[in-house]
Amino acid sequence: MQKSILVLEDDAVLNKLLVKQIREFGHEVNGCRSWNETQGKLNELHPDLIILDGQLPDANGYELIAHLANEYPTVMLTAYGSVKQAVQAMRDGAADYLMKPVSAEELSIIIDRVLNTVSLRRQVGYCKGQLNKQHSQLLVGNSQTLQQTVELIDAVAPTNMTVLIHGESGVGKELVARELHLRSERAEKNFIALDCCTLQETLFETELFGHEKGAFTGADRRKEGLIDVAEGGTLFLDEIGEIGPSIQAKLLRLLETGQYRRVGSAKDRVANVRIVAATNRNLDDMVAQGSFRHDLLYRLNAFTITVPALRERREDIPLLAEHFIANHNFSRRISKTISPAARRQMVAYNWPGNVRELRNVIERAIILSRERREIRPGDLAFCSSDNDLRQCETELRFDNDPSLAQIEQTYLKLLLEKYSGNRAKIARAMGVSERSIYRMIQKYGMN
Repeated sequence: MQKSILVLEDDAVLNKLLVKQIREFGHEVNGCRSWNETQGKLNELHPDLIILDGQLPDANGYELIAHLANEYPTVMLTAYGSVKQAVQAMRDGAADYLMKPVSAEELSIIIDRVLNTVSLRRQVGYCKGQLNKQHSQLLVGNSQTLQQTVELIDAVAPTNMTVLIHGESGVGKELVARELHLRSERAEKNFIALDCCTLQETLFETELFGHEKGAFTGADRRKEGLIDVAEGGTLFLDEIGEIGPSIQAKLLRLLETGQYRRVGSAKDRVANVRIVAATNRNLDDMVAQGSFRHDLLYRLNAFTITVPALRERREDIPLLAEHFIANHNFSRRISKTISPAARRQMVAYNWPGNVRELRNVIERAIILSRERREIRPGDLAFCSSDNDLRQCETELRFDNDPSLAQIEQTYLKLLLEKYSGNRAKIARAMGVSERSIYRMIQKYGMN
């Protein structure tokens, strides 16, 4: 495909030669011999690529690169003795460099390579934009409470401010964190999520900060932490209330100074990452109890977003249900609808598991309805059959007087089956933290 290329070279003979060769490659090409002449043509030509000499009569090409490279892919022309400057120019944004004298073959290869790279980046940017739109569509609903949440996301997303997301389990706190990332200037970089409930404290530290070779037994090589992986992007710490005192202290240092150390290292590293945290616990109560640092909460509380429970935005339930149906693989083969009676039941139900529970109920209903197009009340598996919003009752049976450990193990097994391994629901039912549930699962070998 023909592209527009601008050659900026003060040597008349070389300028004419480059223009001739590039035209033979099938591109539209213009030549300029000074920066002053070029400035007058840039807005008119809108070149797809600039070939820039390092030394011009009225400007230093190496100093111009920062001005040009943000808008135009630029290849530096350099003499043999200026290769070091050309490499520095690439660090400053140049796409590549050509060394004089320039052969037609090398010129063709570099032009094709740079133009192909630019094209690929645009395609990737387009694909990311489409994915971002899809992610944004997951914040489904028209309720006032949801729109207020979206307004807060839009307000804080462009900043680098630390954000703390409050909300019950299953409301979509990670989704809100992803939206903050996608609507920020960091959207092109990584979004990394870490569940603070799933790892022991020592493993959590190496996962977050990384470690040096030899830091502990088995550390046979250096390992990057998630802070390194999230460089330039967003690090999401889910259920921040579960981290222990040692990690709290190190996370506080990261938030206060922007610095951290890998395990086994004495050298500070600078983090370029935005921290977004989430919790379903009352951190103020934890501070009062002494289990969470007040100064860390102060840092995390720079900006807070509370995600409403599903029962607080009941008008969104039908829209969410239809969204889950439309995006379920089986329902794409058979066009599914929800009967008025089933819709009424869904709106009336209290949804203790919030949006996550609604999605599970819909997916199960799609399967139970089989080839039938309509989802009916009998396809919906709520916690209470009479829909009076009561919590389900659980009955434990033993052949003899059980020990406390037996009761705990049996109850845990029952809840694991009942909630399909969802630790958040199990923790809520047992009145303990998700970290405690994780330890109990390990203790009784119920992985």
